[in-house]
Amino acid sequence: MFLAIDVGNTQTTLGLFDEGGELARGWRMSTTASDTSDMLHSRLWGFFMKDGLELGCVTEAGVASVVPALERSWRRCLTEHLGHRPLVVSAGESYGMEVAMPNPRQVGADRIANAIAARSTYGAPVIVVDFGTATNIDVVDASGAYRGGAISPGLMLSANALFSRAAKLASIPIEAPAHALGDGTEAALQSGLVIGAAAQAEGLVSRIQAELGEPRATVVGTGGLARTVARATDLFDAIDPDLTLRGIREIWLWEQARG
Repeated sequence: MFLAIDVGNTQTTLGLFDEGGELARGWRMSTTASDTSDMLHSRLWGFFMKDGLELGCVTEAGVASVVPALERSWRRCLTEHLGHRPLVVSAGESYGMEVAMPNPRQVGADRIANAIAARSTYGAPVIVVDFGTATNIDVVDASGAYRGGAISPGLMLSANALFSRAAKLASIPIEAPAHALGDGTEAALQSGLVIGAAAQAEGLVSRIQAELGEPRATVVGTGGLARTVARATDLFDAIDPDLTLRGIREIWLWEQARG
C-alpha cells in the first residue's frame, strides 16, 4: 500500500491508499518542526495500531513538505521502515506538468501536487483554493500548464493574530454565520473571518478567471477549512479534502512509469 504524507506548517495529513488507488485510511496530526524520525515513527505506529493495521503493509511512500527539517526526518523515518528511499516531492519539479512561470523553483511541493491531482480529476482549466496555514490559489490553464496563483494569510492565522492582539476579542468557534451583518461580537467575528475568507477567494478567483480568459474554469476547494468556508459561498464546483494526498500518489506513479 502507498502512504502519502502532506506536511503543512500547522497540520500534517496522512493518507493510506490501497492497491486500487482508493484512499483506505486518513489521519491528521499537528506539525511539530522538532520531531525526530523516531518520534514520527512512533506517531505513525500509533495511527496504524489504533485502526488495527500493520505498519508493514506500507510498501511505498511519498512526502510533500513545506517544513525542511521535517522533510529530512520523514525521509529517514520512511527509509528505515521501507528499506529504500521514499518519494520526496521537490519544489520546482514539474512531474510531467509544464510550469509556465519565470522561476519554476518557486512552486512549493504541495502546490504542484494540488495542481496535478486537480488536472487529473477535473480537467483543465482548473483553479484550486487550498485553505491551510496560508490560503493558496493554484491555477492550471486550458492547455494543462501550471500558471501560478496567489498566496495570502490563512483563516486561522488571521484569527489567531486578531485574538492575540485585540484584548477584548475572545476566541470563537470558526464557522459560517447565517448573515454577513453580525448582530453581536461573535457573529461579527465569524462574518469577518469566514465570510471574509470566502469573499477574498471569490474576488481573487474572479480576477484570475478574467485574466485567463476562462470565466468558467472549474474551482476546487481543499484544505482543512474548505468545508467551513464553502458554507459561506457558492464559488466551488467541488470540495476535495484529499486532493494533495492524491497528487502525491500521482507524482509517485509518474515517477514509477518514467523508470
